[in-house]
Amino acid sequence: MIPVVVADDEPMVCAHLRSILGSAEDIDVVAQAQDGAEAVEAVVRYRPRVVLMDLRMPGVDGLTAIERIAALPDAPAVVALTTFDADTYVIRALRAGAAGFLVKSTPPEDLIGLVRVAADGHTVLSPEAARRLVALSSDGRQRGEDARRKTDGLTERETDVLACLGEGLSNADIAARLHLAEATVKSYVSRMLVKLGCANRTQAGLLAHEAGLVPRC
Repeated sequence: MIPVVVADDEPMVCAHLRSILGSAEDIDVVAQAQDGAEAVEAVVRYRPRVVLMDLRMPGVDGLTAIERIAALPDAPAVVALTTFDADTYVIRALRAGAAGFLVKSTPPEDLIGLVRVAADGHTVLSPEAARRLVALSSDGRQRGEDARRKTDGLTERETDVLACLGEGLSNADIAARLHLAEATVKSYVSRMLVKLGCANRTQAGLLAHEAGLVPRC
């Protein structure tokens, strides 16, 4: 089972998400929260694998909650919930440690699959969305320079793997493209996250976009 915590200050949204996710045999919504503080408490208590987090909530907001959850040992994948798919709040959430984001209008049939993807440790962020979010950044030029300085320290193969992360590829897809064993790719990714100071694959993927490693076409 995939235990999930849903955090949103609108009870109807929580009920809607619980209803959709509850229809899947392998997903269990173990708790709901109406603000960020409750969400952090629920994570500590129930140890979910995935948290769906609204960003704009009263009291402790979603951004603060994401930072607190990311600092926990064995932190779950936190997926930001937003009304708009190109939102500066989403950029801040991803940099705070979110594994990706979902628009609240996501079709029910897609929501279940995306929760499974997040639970497996993969990115919940399309390359197109990543490009839009990077373009929204007000400090894009400086971040691009900083990203290039970070990635300059990578080996050629590590750079190839990072570019694949920017395309949203899974370890299996990267292994097939680069003719490597999947276990080898996993080792590359783990080392790169430490070397680049990234909390997860999503942050590494955004860094790849900021450094210009991902084709724009």
